Amino acid sequence: MRFNYSSLTSLIATSALLAVTAIGISTADAAVVYTSQAAFNAATTAAGVDNYTGFSITGSTPSPITRSAGAYGYTAAAETTSFFGAGTTANPWLSTNTATDSITFFNFGPSISAIGANFFGSDINGLFQSGSIALSLTDSFGLTSHTIINATTSSFIGFVSTGTITSLTVEAVQPGTGFLWPTVDNLTLAQGLTTAVPEPSTWAMMILGFAGVGFMTYRRRKTSALAA
Repeated sequence: MRFNYSSLTSLIATSALLAVTAIGISTADAAVVYTSQAAFNAATTAAGVDNYTGFSITGSTPSPITRSAGAYGYTAAAETTSFFGAGTTANPWLSTNTATDSITFFNFGPSISAIGANFFGSDINGLFQSGSIALSLTDSFGLTSHTIINATTSSFIGFVSTGTITSLTVEAVQPGTGFLWPTVDNLTLAQGLTTAVPEPSTWAMMILGFAGVGFMTYRRRKTSALAA
């Protein structure tokens, strides 16, 4: 079997670039996006959580609001109107009064370099509704975006930056019919470790890329030896 070394080299380079980008070591220094809460926890320290205990689910709450997650304070703002608690009294969620409004978290104190939560959608009655949620994080290096397709109440997304996080905006991707309200639970603020810990899928991609590089080196050495 004959190998096209040019194509193989290109494939390896692309895989390596994807792996590097996935762990946030890119030219743009994008924040690392975690879809596993365990992996996010392993990449952060000094975490504080706001599970919205005591948040009203019987009426609207004027925006903006100031709350805390452990030792961290923060502000949350609904885009145009007010907040409305979803979920139940025992387990309230933060949501908006208007479906098309976004929720923006900002004004963190002390400053943070990691943020995560359960992000999903709810219906007009404040009950869970399947749908997609778009997230936009701004940090010292710029913008990092991520969309959760068909989010559930257990859908966790975390961002870890090597810089300072200034804001996170959450909005519901409106369905073709009806409406979807952006909803957040268990907001987690933390400090990212100096070196972020990649998720297992990222490690697998990196190992594949490194193995390919090793194979290429071996083949080239063998060819050189035969030529001699």
